[in-house]
Amino acid sequence: MEEEQMKIPEVTLSSGHKMPLIGMGTTAHPLPPNDTLVSVFLDAIDTGYRHFDTASMYGSEEALGLAVKLAVERGLIKNRQEMFITSKLWCSDAHPDLVLPALQCTLKTLGMDYLDLYLIHFPLRLKQGSGDLGSVPKENILPFDINGTWEAMEECSRLGLAKSIGVSNFGHKKLTQLLQHATIPPAVNQVEMNVSWQQQKLLQFCKERGIHVTAWSPLSANGARWGTLQVMESPILKEIAAAEHKTVAQVALRWIYQQGASFVVKTFNKERMRENLQIFNSELSTDELEKIKQIPQRRGWSGDVIVHKDGPYKTLEELWDGDT
Repeated sequence: MEEEQMKIPEVTLSSGHKMPLIGMGTTAHPLPPNDTLVSVFLDAIDTGYRHFDTASMYGSEEALGLAVKLAVERGLIKNRQEMFITSKLWCSDAHPDLVLPALQCTLKTLGMDYLDLYLIHFPLRLKQGSGDLGSVPKENILPFDINGTWEAMEECSRLGLAKSIGVSNFGHKKLTQLLQHATIPPAVNQVEMNVSWQQQKLLQFCKERGIHVTAWSPLSANGARWGTLQVMESPILKEIAAAEHKTVAQVALRWIYQQGASFVVKTFNKERMRENLQIFNSELSTDELEKIKQIPQRRGWSGDVIVHKDGPYKTLEELWDGDT
């Protein structure tokens, strides 16, 4: 089997369903036109990616659905069942009465009958019509009914519209509250995680409770909107990469894999798509893992734009539950 068509390892989630440990991210700023996105997603499927991560907020659901349909028509995959599709409930729909309609809208946009994984995008509710979290007026932040919203997510699962359900950007306190009331526990918690934000406390908490952690921004972001160069410019990673004859990105992604987590990585370059899959033929040593622990820690996205003295999160500590 050619390397670019290699089988990506899977994890069995608490729901009983299997999820590929490498996902392809589908967001970009600015977002390319649909025909460009469809071509990129087809390249990724051709390269071997079977897990795609989208969200209603990203604007990429329609292009992803078209790409999967074309991949079947062209024989790249046999059917939609070969794919694992994740999407997310945006904050303006994070209300018990809005969850099911939001999922139905996502499925219509994708042209699919079900999602493999549906996540609450953020532990936050915003007024209808609110955009992304780049700059949120404090009057747009509403009280978030975590238990009621999760009950609606469970209903989506029982209806068969989402095979697995989970959350994103939840800290240990919010997870504890959710678990105390949940009938179906979250299968996944997708959070910012990389060598410069290692999340060891939250990772251990989730492992002990059977919640799989997926890393978003596994290489950190290099854009002007947010993120840092702390991963790709890390002297420690560069030293390890040179010694292992790997790229810095491969070392960074291998570290996440060895933590027992999965990751969603985004590149629209086919060669880098291939490189990001080639992390399973070598292992970071104990000494290398110890060196990586010394990398300075800092979130790429602080979340300060949604911290307000009159809002649900008055401090960053409240927002992130003190998880590091």
